[in-house]
Amino acid sequence: MELGNINRVYLIGIGGIGMSGLARYFKKRGALVCGYDKTPTVLTEGLMNEGIPVVFTDDADNIRFSFMEPDASTLIIYTPAIPGNSPILNYFRSKGFTLKKRSEVLGIISKGMFTIAVAGTHGKTTTSSIIAHLLKDSGYDCSAFLGGIASNYNTNVLFGDNNTVVVEADEYDRSFLTLHPDIAVVTSMDADHLDIYGDAGHLSESFKQFAGQLKQGGILINRKGLDLDGGITYAANDDADIQALNIRIEAGEFRFDFKNSTNLIEDLQIILPGVHNIENAIAAIEVALRLAIPEEKIRAALASFRGVKRRFEYLVKTDRHVYIDDYAHHPEELRACITAVKTLYPDKKLCTIFQPHLFTRTRDFAKEFAEVLGMTDELIMLDIYPARELPIPGVDSAMILNEVLVTDKKILGKQETLDHLRATMPELILTVGAGDIDTLVKPIKNILGNA
Repeated sequence: MELGNINRVYLIGIGGIGMSGLARYFKKRGALVCGYDKTPTVLTEGLMNEGIPVVFTDDADNIRFSFMEPDASTLIIYTPAIPGNSPILNYFRSKGFTLKKRSEVLGIISKGMFTIAVAGTHGKTTTSSIIAHLLKDSGYDCSAFLGGIASNYNTNVLFGDNNTVVVEADEYDRSFLTLHPDIAVVTSMDADHLDIYGDAGHLSESFKQFAGQLKQGGILINRKGLDLDGGITYAANDDADIQALNIRIEAGEFRFDFKNSTNLIEDLQIILPGVHNIENAIAAIEVALRLAIPEEKIRAALASFRGVKRRFEYLVKTDRHVYIDDYAHHPEELRACITAVKTLYPDKKLCTIFQPHLFTRTRDFAKEFAEVLGMTDELIMLDIYPARELPIPGVDSAMILNEVLVTDKKILGKQETLDHLRATMPELILTVGAGDIDTLVKPIKNILGNA
């Protein structure tokens, strides 16, 4: 399907972070755009405010009249998280509409463009957002499809006037195999999505296949230690092709030096905390240098990068209280996040509120979750957020909690959590998870703000 022929777009699962970006993209191109999602969220509210209609009942009767019959200008985009028995999905299938997954559409959009694709089981949203900002802020320019809301732009899709596009390459359902990048960055390959891949070996093979899809003369940039061949490696405080050196904290912010085979850029400043984010930044800097962006423009752009919503996002930062929210939902993401909090606030007691995401992920990594959550001082766990899954007998939040080596630990509902925080007023709070834990953000912020 040719991009220029698409005039009508219906998105099934429009409220997803990647899907909402596509909705905005086609709306900007002048197409008629609407869609369905299971529940109203901040993202769907934003789309509706931008003139994109969204329905919340999975019923074919709710499909707009203009989408009842297929034609060559109509595209239906769906997310793999949509159940196979979805009435809306099956209506479009039965009528012979052109249906494509989000990843296939990204492949269509990026075809013929200079494509910078960032993959990884974690770190890809932050890294792709830093790359996009370095290109935008320096004047190089780009379009971008991001897996989070970039705080500098308050959106997850950016529009550029040149032929360069930055895309977040999602490994879920092997989606990233639709892309053929000019520059590929791989941030991590930790075992995840085992409900799809079965084991870590199959996940690793998919990443190798992705890395092998570089265009002729393409560049692979990968974190040191990954099982990939032929790439340029990067690491913090380690012997790699690209290095972050002299990492330190000054006035509550991280600073570091960047070094590769030809460049030494000293005393760089980044708002994001943690060594893991410095590694994300040096991968992005390498991309910018490969595009011949001057060092001083890179320095200024990195210092002005304000992060990504729900990626170590400060909601409250006063003398009395600090509240940070993060999307972390894999043990290694949690480890990086909690380590960063502890590094910045070593003298404060940390209260962590965690919502596990998916029954299968909880089952597969219960031991690892328990070990990492033992780093906190007080632990509150919510029930598992099921997302696309049905419950698995014997798999619940207690499966993790019972193994956590923290004395002050409990499972609470959302309202109970708010009541507990109101009564105890912790000085340092971290909410983490990829489900609907973000609905607690405003109430917690209000509780601390009224203290």
